[in-house]
Amino acid sequence: MNCIIHRRAQFSASRRYWLPELDEAENQQRFGPCSRFPGHGHNYVLVVSRAGELDRYGMVQNFSGLKQIIKTEVIRQLDYTYLNDVWPEFRQTLPTTENMARVIWHRLASHLPLVQIQLFEHPELWADYRGNGMEASLTLKTHFSAAHRLALPELSYEENCEIYGKCARSHGHNYHLEVSVTGEIDSRTGMLVDLGALQGAINELVLEPLDHTFLNKDIAYFGTVVPTAENIALYIARLLTEPIRELGAELEKVKLFETPNNSCEIYCCSSSHKQEDEGI
Repeated sequence: MNCIIHRRAQFSASRRYWLPELDEAENQQRFGPCSRFPGHGHNYVLVVSRAGELDRYGMVQNFSGLKQIIKTEVIRQLDYTYLNDVWPEFRQTLPTTENMARVIWHRLASHLPLVQIQLFEHPELWADYRGNGMEASLTLKTHFSAAHRLALPELSYEENCEIYGKCARSHGHNYHLEVSVTGEIDSRTGMLVDLGALQGAINELVLEPLDHTFLNKDIAYFGTVVPTAENIALYIARLLTEPIRELGAELEKVKLFETPNNSCEIYCCSSSHKQEDEGI
């Protein structure tokens, strides 16, 4: 039986976004504070996923052996280093989180049948790489607070309670939102999307309009559409699809946590045609 196992590891390192072919003003314009000398650091969390058949001992691979490979090939080499200088790959392409995930994959690929490399820059920003050339994905995590009521306007209060239970009453949530985008890593900058521009689009199109609102009344779309977590996630996906495409990436997934126990995901096909506006 085929199985996927995951091993988590951590390392601390610093880096600088700086291209020598650009002058100081051009680097500052392109990379902002990340261009400052001598650089900045992160406590990275790495998750290595590999696949295999279960052996007679009930294992894909002994976790101690997996740990040792990751430690030897990655952690010992990167921990407490200046990334721009430590591996030659980072002198050609800057050590962004998405490019680091790609390079780590190739460093480990000869040792392990990999499924995915996931690298967290911090808990609200991470990259996923699955061995597809220069293609990777990047996820931003954020949050907003809003109230809603689950009710179909054509039904009575009693009928809505039968369908939605207590959620037929007005109540609120602290929503946690994950927006994942996919694209090609630039061979020089190491970026698949301008992170500042992506964050700006999410702030402008999602957080500012939705935060601290009563969705049913304050957002026209939810005047006729019940604001379930699923419908909110779909609404956010439709809001972001074209603006993210204009940034040179594709919206891959929207994941919305209504509570720590309840969440939903909307997967967006990057090859699909532009979705119809549907009144948004």
